[in-house]
Amino acid sequence: MSDDVITELAVHDVRFPTSRTLAGSDALNLDPDYSATYVVVRVGEDGPSGHGLAFTNGRGNEICVTAVEALRHHVVGRSLSGIFDDLNGFWRSLVRDTQLRWLGPEKGIMHMATAAIVNAVWDLEAKRQGLPMWKLLADMPPEQLIAAVEWSYLSDALTPEQALDLLRERREGMAEREEVLRRTGLPAYTTSAGWLGYGDDQMVELAREALDEGFTHLKMKVGGDPDDDLRRARLLREVIGPDNTLMMDANQRWDVGEAITRMRGLAEVRPWWIEEPTNPDDVLGHARIAEAIDPIVVATGENAHNRVMFKQLLQAGGMGIVQIDACRVAGVNEVLGVLLLAAAFDKPVCPHAGGVGLCEYVQHLAAFDYLCLSGTQEGRLVEYVDHLHEHFVDPVVAEGGRYRTPLEPGYSVELHPESITRYSFPHGAEWTTS
Repeated sequence: MSDDVITELAVHDVRFPTSRTLAGSDALNLDPDYSATYVVVRVGEDGPSGHGLAFTNGRGNEICVTAVEALRHHVVGRSLSGIFDDLNGFWRSLVRDTQLRWLGPEKGIMHMATAAIVNAVWDLEAKRQGLPMWKLLADMPPEQLIAAVEWSYLSDALTPEQALDLLRERREGMAEREEVLRRTGLPAYTTSAGWLGYGDDQMVELAREALDEGFTHLKMKVGGDPDDDLRRARLLREVIGPDNTLMMDANQRWDVGEAITRMRGLAEVRPWWIEEPTNPDDVLGHARIAEAIDPIVVATGENAHNRVMFKQLLQAGGMGIVQIDACRVAGVNEVLGVLLLAAAFDKPVCPHAGGVGLCEYVQHLAAFDYLCLSGTQEGRLVEYVDHLHEHFVDPVVAEGGRYRTPLEPGYSVELHPESITRYSFPHGAEWTTS
């Protein structure tokens, strides 16, 4: 047996009781318990391990765990070197299982379970090479990156040949950008002050703390009572002042016409963007909203379930800000395709990171985008929330309103063993003693 064969895949149902403080609350997710379908793949009995997760909101996490179990046989027994010799072949084996495909295809629980597995395998390879994930990706030859992407259904918007040309063109200046990245990190914005369940006093206090910490961009949740939304928005604008930037997130709450009306009413506080103003699958609705509320920008993507949705939103003009999520689409392979689409359509990438482990994940993807595709940090920010990082071995660090560039090997989502034990559902101590 090869010494790089994956011999074990373990999956854990890990849930954090954030509903007790209403951290993470929004117009549709009123009482979230931030949760992770948490996957560990291992090479040999005492060999290195790779860690990945899919983010959920509590109930139903056990379904995603079961989906991972259904895919186990596609992973255990495969060599890591064989996987990285044919990255798209590995991805396809998970996504196109002929008996499981009916449960998707390429969306929903099966796709999220695939993301947890795919990301764990990438984490394992990054650790094996002793590189942070962003550096592993940036150092890959353009040809290997292109070969990792599933190109089916994309050719009417972007072909592999066009994407390869794009990657090659934008390699100029990469060394200088890496120096900047290592020195200054990535610009961030915070959502931590603006959860919908927070009262005025808490929102104001947290907004002031964010400003003191160096954040100049803050996001608030909307989608409640119209008058209350406007009152809270005016209050937050007063706190942050005229020169800082305010963004809004409706979390899919409105119909198309309502979204247009509501954002015209909120325009007085000068929001930069409205995130998920309507159903995430409504491509034409997003396009209509974007046209009607300009110059407010429409941001979306955290619930776009695959690369095809991103393609259509970009083609239709319904996506002004591309909000990749590290584990809603099927892991690193598919995210690469979305990042290439964003670059081809010249749209800024501002990753979604409002859940457990998502900040840790997306800092690597944003760094890769800066180094290899966008070449700029102008108008590009990474979402930051300030809870649950203490559970990670290599937690994200935000200083002065910026992400500090991660330098430890891997994808940064390895949980402390004691956190897995304590927060495993339903038998962990956090759930049996509360």
